Formats: sequence, structure tokens, C-alpha cells
Amino acid sequence: MTTDGLKHITLTLARCKEFPEGSATRGYSFRAPLKPDGTLDSEAWKDAREQCAVRRFWDDEPDQHGLLVLRAGGAGGSSWVFDYNPNVPSDDETGYRLGSHRFVPGEYVSVKDDEGEMNTFVVASVE
Repeated sequence: MTTDGLKHITLTLARCKEFPEGSATRGYSFRAPLKPDGTLDSEAWKDAREQCAVRRFWDDEPDQHGLLVLRAGGAGGSSWVFDYNPNVPSDDETGYRLGSHRFVPGEYVSVKDDEGEMNTFVVASVE
């Protein structure tokens, strides 16, 4: 774990119709507090929210930078969101039940992009 208690997590696009082998050039890199079981720690996030930076990388598109945010609403009463501009809700990308997924290499998670398309990612690394 880093000295501030956050892990650096990298997700890369999993196998899909367009990319049968997946793609290491499409994904997310972000910092987040994790519980010992590898799930997101919402209590620790409250104290570290400004350090929970996210970078979206997508082939030749410019990187997008923002924060990992826990929002009210969604399954279980809240949703984890990649928020690139707090003044523009339409650019948010929502994780599918990210609060219950384990962030350990090889596990899969899904994220709905700002156009409403759900993509599956593999946890490539947790440092």
C-alpha cells in the first residue's frame, strides 16, 4: 500500500467482440483505499476522496482525468463513479456494483461509459 493508504489500480479492457484478446491501451488507472478482502473501502474513501484520482486512457483519445466518487443512488444505495468534471454529470462513468467487486489481478469489473455502453475490464494490477 502506498504511504497514504491508497492502492494504485489499473483496469484494462477485457476480451470482447471488437477486441478478442482484450486491449491494454483502453482502461483506467486510479487510486483507492481497499479493505483487506480487496473491495473498495467507502469509510477510508471519505478521508481520502481528493487523493482518489482516476485517469481514463483510450487508444488515441486524449486521457481524461478526474476522481473516484461515491454517489448516492444505484444498487445498494450508492454507486462508485469516475467523475471527470463535477459540474458536468453527463461525463460520469459508473461502475457496475464496484462496491462489491474485489480488486485483485485477474478479476473482472464493468463500467458504463458516458454514452451508456457497458464495458468489461480486467484488473491488470494493484500496487
